Amino acid sequence: MHIARNRVYLRQMERYIADRAIKIDASGIRKVFALAASLKDPINFSIGQPDFDVPEPIKQEAIDAIRQGWNKYSQTAGDDYLREKIADYTRDEFGWENPAVLVASGVSGGLLLAFMALVNPGDEVIIPDPYFVIYKHIINMMGGRCVFVDSYPGFELPVAKIAQAVTEKTKLIIVNSPCNPSGAVYSRQDLEALAEIAAERKIIVLADRIYEKFCYDGEPAGIAECYDRTLVLRGFSKSYGMPGWRLAYVAAHECLADVVEQMTKIQQYTFVCAPTPFQKAAITALDYDVSSQVNAYRKKRDLIYEGLKDTFELTRPGGAFYAFVKSPMQPASDFVAKAIKKNLLIIPGCVFSEKDTHFRISYATGDDKIRQGVEILKSLV
Repeated sequence: MHIARNRVYLRQMERYIADRAIKIDASGIRKVFALAASLKDPINFSIGQPDFDVPEPIKQEAIDAIRQGWNKYSQTAGDDYLREKIADYTRDEFGWENPAVLVASGVSGGLLLAFMALVNPGDEVIIPDPYFVIYKHIINMMGGRCVFVDSYPGFELPVAKIAQAVTEKTKLIIVNSPCNPSGAVYSRQDLEALAEIAAERKIIVLADRIYEKFCYDGEPAGIAECYDRTLVLRGFSKSYGMPGWRLAYVAAHECLADVVEQMTKIQQYTFVCAPTPFQKAAITALDYDVSSQVNAYRKKRDLIYEGLKDTFELTRPGGAFYAFVKSPMQPASDFVAKAIKKNLLIIPGCVFSEKDTHFRISYATGDDKIRQGVEILKSLV
């Protein structure tokens, strides 16, 4: 009886819910994150959230900005001085004479604006698989078609496969390096090869560089250095321990200035602007040295990799703070369920992939928790 009533209720609700909302699922990460709140002192390898707080000088700038009355709207595109500073950095880094800049409410907010501005129904977006979960769902909401390109087992940028996937309908190619969930850092050679492919058809590349400061084996290469039709998204959340501040920026060569202008227009009617006092603090953050945090996370990476490499099949992450580990049990979701019963929270790889063969670890937690989690994982094999 209850099942029948539930079915009737769901059919009634479908009359009201927009099709675009039905096309997306609740985030598997958030489901596990919510589960963590109900468990007693779990070992949480689930959420990609730094375990360090905002550095005190940056925090003080935000406090001062609030006390000084910077609590109103900023310009839709962002605080003028912050945008000028970002433009200066971008000009020096990429050689772009007059870069277009938009301050966004997090990289996720920037991604939404970019997809809304660029993706029409039927447009194709090429995405290396595995991928950050938000790409798939927002593109589906826009009526676009995700073209997933397999990067297993080593998670290098699959240049040849991307070349084969390009069609007349290709609107965007997404590059996320360092990558969530694999921790892969793409080589300069592969990025240059991808730039040549994109240039043939003047395809825009969306470069998600939220984790670029977390590179452990040398300076990261970027595609914007060799390809002007690149939309660069960078955020403050991970590098400065401020995910709750919702702050990021978009930068582009002047040939894509119209794209940034359209994103700004959409922001006016959605987010309105990024949080004003935190924009003031971001001016200080841009010059703040986070090398000590990065060094600490390099050690965490080594703890995870050295602890698991003899028991599990995994590629050594080059950046970010994730490891994408092949499950000893298939499907991987079954192994994840076993781990959760042991009070260890990990994410099934199918959240980030069209496959269910791996699980994701976030090692953004204390070193002791990492050691405990490694032992639990090994005990489950």
